[in-house]
Amino acid sequence: MILIVDDKPENIFSLRSLLESKKFHVDTALSGEEALKKVLKTDYALIILDVQMPGMDGFEVAETLAGYSKTKEIPIIFLSAVNTDKKFITKGYASGGIDYITKPVDPDILMLKVKTFYRLYEQTLALNEVKWKLQREVESRKLAQEELKLKVDFLHTVLETIPQIAFTADALGHITFVNEKWFKYAQSPIEFPQIHPDDKQVHTFFEKHVKSGEPFEAEVRIKDVDTGIYHFHLLRIRPIKEGGIVNSWVGTFTDIEDQKQIENKKDEFLSIASHELKTPLTSIKAYIQLLERMVKVEGNGSVSTYIHRAQDQVIKLESLIADLLDVSKMENGKLKVNRAPFDLETLVVNAIDTITHTHQHVDMKVEREGEPFVVEVNADAIRIEQVLINFLTNAIKYSPGAEKVVVRTQVRDGYAYIAVRDFGIGIPKEKQEHVFSKFYRVEESSVKFQGLGIGLYICAEIIRQHNGGYGVDSVPGEGTTFYFSIPLN
Repeated sequence: MILIVDDKPENIFSLRSLLESKKFHVDTALSGEEALKKVLKTDYALIILDVQMPGMDGFEVAETLAGYSKTKEIPIIFLSAVNTDKKFITKGYASGGIDYITKPVDPDILMLKVKTFYRLYEQTLALNEVKWKLQREVESRKLAQEELKLKVDFLHTVLETIPQIAFTADALGHITFVNEKWFKYAQSPIEFPQIHPDDKQVHTFFEKHVKSGEPFEAEVRIKDVDTGIYHFHLLRIRPIKEGGIVNSWVGTFTDIEDQKQIENKKDEFLSIASHELKTPLTSIKAYIQLLERMVKVEGNGSVSTYIHRAQDQVIKLESLIADLLDVSKMENGKLKVNRAPFDLETLVVNAIDTITHTHQHVDMKVEREGEPFVVEVNADAIRIEQVLINFLTNAIKYSPGAEKVVVRTQVRDGYAYIAVRDFGIGIPKEKQEHVFSKFYRVEESSVKFQGLGIGLYICAEIIRQHNGGYGVDSVPGEGTTFYFSIPLN
């Protein structure tokens, strides 16, 4: 809006008509005092101000407007028919005007000036809007940076208080912070501790995970700076994401040296105990066989029954010792698989037949579903049969009272797939991921059913060495399916 200030109504009328014909919004004032009141209440883009007015003249009005922060930026064009000397024009500019036009006014020139100043006013408004938005953006960024700094400081405080070696890294994996415990195993705050040559090198694996954004975990031995001795640590590195994008990483080294020493002693004990038990067990088995032959000659049926029961227990003990020996071999890296081509279909049929004959006392059928295997596989037949026998034995063991166990076979994507399904007690969902762990037993079944909890652990290692896959699906109260797959070629 444009304000016209003139003490003569006829002058106001002519200027107003001219400006409104060009689509400008116009307001008027008949004195300097009235103009000041209006300017303080309304925002104007331009003021056309007459110099010669009774009371406050145009110069006084301009000087007054220049003294207020709200009005000092409003452009003023002076109009004068009397004060046309150079000194008055100079005074007009000095008092805050941006132009001085003498009457009679040329309408075309006046409109050019008005349009120019109005356009400048609009541009100023736009610039002020941009400036205001930038200020808000700067303030918002400052606030976000302060909040981020508080979070980072809090994280660093937490990392200093935990017992682990801790560090943070940026999105590219460059270390940005380490706690005090870091320097027990590292001399530089920007380089990882020295890792044993036989262990996974953190840099290589971490770089891969930085690209994928996936968490990283590994057991590594790191070197104590003072003693030069390597200690086992569990390294965990986790991404911190915002909006699905990784912006930093947090990692810890947890000392597991004592735990590893205990595990090594336990494995050593298992190895020694297994070998020591195997020798007298072989002798007991031989003596029982001799007794069985003698009883057959004498024809004592009750004694024969007890001998058979003793044989069954010896077979179970022999199986447990074999499992313990396998675990010992696995821990020492000596569990080997001897690959050779064999007919997988024949193996499946024989395994089912073996289970059927050795569990004649159980009123349960083993049914077959899916397609038969028509190709050979290159694998360790004895170990693969060991896995299938274990799955079938568990299926019968953990589904008392069920009518059947189902073996399903098929070929999918170049792999031979074998699944054993029972209709027994099932496994809770939160415990399914642990069933292939060493010595793990589901609490709900450990009281009712005997075992060491190492059979599935051994099966998993056998399948891993065949570059295959394995898993479990279960619904408590409805049954469980254990499955594995091995490459056909």
